Amino acid sequence: SQRYFRQLSSDLEAYSSHAGRKTVEMADLEVLMRRQGLVTDKMPLHVLIERYLPLEYRKLLIPVAVSGNKVIPCK
Repeated sequence: SQRYFRQLSSDLEAYSSHAGRKTVEMADLEVLMRRQGLVTDKMPLHVLIERYLPLEYRKLLIPVAVSGNKVIPCK
């Protein structure tokens, strides 16, 4: 619901602010999802991404090596 997403964005903002950043990073999301019990040692974040997101979003979130030994997406 709307309340859940407001709290989610507030928590992510707090994590990035605590780290001295203005931008939320993937690590902030992973910490939040671990705290919520969604990400565990048996269910890592990349598995959730592969399972529930469409390919165009997976390409943006999971690094992949391509020809020329380039890794995309770049950080």
